[in-house]
Amino acid sequence: MKALTSPFLLRRFVALSTCVLGGLFLSVATAADEAPKESDYYTITTFDPPAEDAVIEGGAIELIPDGRIAVCTRRGQVWMIENAFESPAKPAKWTLFAEYLHEPLGLAWRDGWLYVVQRPEVTRLKDEDGDGRADVFETVADDWGISGNYHEYTFGSKFDDEGNLYTALCLTGSFTSEALFRGWVLKITPEGKTVPLACGVRSPGGIGFNAEGDLFYTDNQGAWNGSSSLKWVKPGSFQGNPNGNIWFPYTEGAIGKAPPLPPLTEEGSRTVKERENIATYVPPAVILPHGKVGNSPTGIEPDLSGGKFGPFAGQVFVGEQTHSKVHRVFLEKVNGIYQGAMFPFLEGFDSGNIGLLLTKDGVMFTSGSNRGWGARGTRNWSFERVNWTGKMPFEMHEMRARPDGFELTFTEPIDPATAVDASFEMEAYTYIYQKAYGSPEVDQVKPEVTVAKVADDGKSLVLKVEPLTKGHVHELHVKGLRSKRGLPLLHDVAYYTLNEIPEP
Repeated sequence: MKALTSPFLLRRFVALSTCVLGGLFLSVATAADEAPKESDYYTITTFDPPAEDAVIEGGAIELIPDGRIAVCTRRGQVWMIENAFESPAKPAKWTLFAEYLHEPLGLAWRDGWLYVVQRPEVTRLKDEDGDGRADVFETVADDWGISGNYHEYTFGSKFDDEGNLYTALCLTGSFTSEALFRGWVLKITPEGKTVPLACGVRSPGGIGFNAEGDLFYTDNQGAWNGSSSLKWVKPGSFQGNPNGNIWFPYTEGAIGKAPPLPPLTEEGSRTVKERENIATYVPPAVILPHGKVGNSPTGIEPDLSGGKFGPFAGQVFVGEQTHSKVHRVFLEKVNGIYQGAMFPFLEGFDSGNIGLLLTKDGVMFTSGSNRGWGARGTRNWSFERVNWTGKMPFEMHEMRARPDGFELTFTEPIDPATAVDASFEMEAYTYIYQKAYGSPEVDQVKPEVTVAKVADDGKSLVLKVEPLTKGHVHELHVKGLRSKRGLPLLHDVAYYTLNEIPEP
């Protein structure tokens, strides 16, 4: 090959090189500009207030059989919204259904009644004369106390298949229980009987079910809670905070035989150790690492849409107040204990999400407030709708524990050439179990992660992780993996809480 000595040929080479390199840079820039965004897959529609002076600090949301959406507010109102699914194509019509309630944080519909969970009671409402306003208010249950302390919130669930409703009661302040059953989960039967179900609650932000119908609540970081988490309410269980245990004498007769009073826990312990000491202690199912993913988890909604809300049917969505987000959670049972992974889902809401509803038609509604806590969303309140665009996001779908690592599934096939060890990085840590407020991440471990197997269809792979650490959050980062279409993961991080290691 001759050297390029001719000025003409040299100029041609430089020009051609510039063109090729410029095209390469353009391709890279275009790819970067077209990197997938959450809004490509899920859109957020913001609703205007019904009046200029209306404040919709939503605490819970419910679907009425006639298609209206009900939202209760921290200021004691219940609003009904027509055209909530069609807005803004059809203007939303707001009607004030009830007011003068005591900071309601639960809504559920049953047999023509709207049940509202207020701080001091469960009340059911009905519009008998058909004018759009509730004119019948009946107390269903009020067998717990309030002292007037700001912190004594009461959150309510939807109905289970047997017609039971559930309430989760915050402690008084952050450290004491100065009113009956503060720090407990209660079951309200169809007849209005109050049944103490579980103790050890600190500061719930929501209560609801998974797709299988098991009950969960979200608890916030604080005393005996190193980080916020999603917790399984196993009947008769102790959830970790002993400050409400003073009410055990009042459970006699309500549930037949009261569960044993958990012993006082020792200072500076770990959840793994306390599970050995306290037979009824159920550890958090999924820890939501404080500051990394949020500061205050709230509403809980299972995806029962059968795929109408995207590829996550059967999983659970959890609201986040401080960071103005919604999380996605995959749950599994290992050795009879719930555990699983939290994945980011959607952010950018206008205020701090508290209420959450996901309909069987695959439409999500959120409502929220920033009063008292503050939120990334800059508005004082919000009511918003989330719709799936129909496009398939490239996501980690499930993260399952194995005896020697984890199995990851994906929403679409991966490029096997990118499924290499260098694409995966993991750290593991836990929190101090203590009466002091919160905890730093402690007992850090840096596991070695290797790709053990990639499925023939490219929809899953197996990671070998050495070591696995029982009781630790295993935080996984997946930077280099690509789909067969060449896309990066929409969210490249997962947080798995490993309460139990499966048997080989």
